[in-house]
Amino acid sequence: MDSIWRMQVIRENASKRDVWKRKVEQVSEELDTLRAALERHGSRESKRAAEARDREELLGRADAGRRAKQEMDEEAQVMGSVARSKRYLEEMFESGTNILVNMAGNRERLKSAQKKALDVLNTVGLGESLLRLIERRQRMDMWTAYGGMLVITLVVCLCVWWFWF
Repeated sequence: MDSIWRMQVIRENASKRDVWKRKVEQVSEELDTLRAALERHGSRESKRAAEARDREELLGRADAGRRAKQEMDEEAQVMGSVARSKRYLEEMFESGTNILVNMAGNRERLKSAQKKALDVLNTVGLGESLLRLIERRQRMDMWTAYGGMLVITLVVCLCVWWFWF
């Protein structure tokens, strides 16, 4: 543009030359202003794009953190459930142990009571056949009790199998 108005300067008079000079200066100022505006706009857009990338990255991290927290909460719930189950099993085992110890004590007491009863019966004069009959009845009662326990255990196992599987 400078060269064009300078050529006009050579050919024409001074007033037109001033007009052309002003026009060229205005166009060049406008060009400078537009370039600066374009640069500002470009920098703003690049900042916005960088902020959007950063935002997406941070949200992705937050989502991953949220998933990790949820997985940790689920794992904590499972571990709590396992701990409760372990505690219940230990309580049941301890209860069963106590029952067996009490039953062993009762067995000893019942054996001593049986011996005393047999001694009393012998001293009273009951016959040997009656004592054998009592012992046979006692053995039958024992087998009946064990058979009943076995039947009840089988019924419970079948019920558990039926409802569980």
